[in-house]
Amino acid sequence: MSTLKLSGFGLPVAGEPEHSHPQPERLISGNPRRDTWSAIETGLDGAQQLYSGVWRSEVGHWRIAMGPTEQEVFTVLEGRCRVHADGGEVQEAGPGQAVFIPAGFTGSFEVLETVTKVYVITE
Repeated sequence: MSTLKLSGFGLPVAGEPEHSHPQPERLISGNPRRDTWSAIETGLDGAQQLYSGVWRSEVGHWRIAMGPTEQEVFTVLEGRCRVHADGGEVQEAGPGQAVFIPAGFTGSFEVLETVTKVYVITE
């Protein structure tokens, strides 16, 4: 019999989120409040870490930079957003659509309509 615990999360989210805003030097427009409900933080084989949960943000646009081993995949549950690569590529996502942001990525994150997403980050 397995002693591993299964975890489930999604909408509606339970509990109180952590609140944040983009760092002022990264803002492009707006000053959106962002809410994060962390559901999973666990080690992976080796020195890697996995984070997963639900994240919501108001409309705004700010710079992002992934670390050399940090990568994210997210699925939009509600709203619309865009991820802009410094090289000009743009990926837009709405409900039911997923985006992968690779390690070392630099660009910006734009929330067009208040967005709620489920995210998985490894680093």
